[in-house]
Amino acid sequence: MSTFDLRPLPAGHVEMHDARRGRRWAVHLEPFEIAATPVTTAQFAHLMSHSETGSRIPLTGISWVEATKFCNAASMNEGLAPAYVSKAGDIRWQTGASGYRLPTEAEWEYACRAGTVGPHYGPLNAIAWTANDELENPVEVGLKQANAFGLQDTLGNVWEWCWDLLDPARYGDYRVFRGGGFADKPWSVRASTRRGGAPGMNHPDLGLRIARGVFHDALAAQGWSAEADSVRAKITGMLPSGWTPLRR
Repeated sequence: MSTFDLRPLPAGHVEMHDARRGRRWAVHLEPFEIAATPVTTAQFAHLMSHSETGSRIPLTGISWVEATKFCNAASMNEGLAPAYVSKAGDIRWQTGASGYRLPTEAEWEYACRAGTVGPHYGPLNAIAWTANDELENPVEVGLKQANAFGLQDTLGNVWEWCWDLLDPARYGDYRVFRGGGFADKPWSVRASTRRGGAPGMNHPDLGLRIARGVFHDALAAQGWSAEADSVRAKITGMLPSGWTPLRR
């Protein structure tokens, strides 16, 4: 029996937007599954240490690398093919694997929006925990209004790691996280807001939400493409406003 409550999402389209580069693009998505809430401390403890400790508070302080390992552990626990393989520190997504994984950035935004086109799928105070709530830590998942897909806490409470690279030309291997956290100002907690960090970093308001889906192209799926990553890594030009250079 699965430890996670995954919701099946239908095929559809999502309009993506990178405000800093002034870029917009459309992504067609095949059907996939995604968890109704972020991974909790109880789910993590049960899977990784066979402990009944923990709670429904979102797991935080987990790096992108650790998140991929957690996904593989969850897969193997249920007899599913792990989604990730690591070769010399390079983590690769096996798109045809049946196991748990991080959502692509396009999947995450599609899941968050649930057919809506504005910055939020409902009134922000009804759907998200933000700085307006004056919290010092994340709170239990599932206490705010769900979207039309039955997903909760996609906005606010904790940011969520995605599979994709943020901007390889400027930030190397930095990975995207989405959704906003409990300490973020309401203006920044939006379905389109993009942030990112080094794959080994962790933060007290950054967690993950797991997904599943089997795809047939080994080098491209659900808005992600290995070729596009390679092209993006070679882009040169002026640094977008508000960005700082990656120090190597």
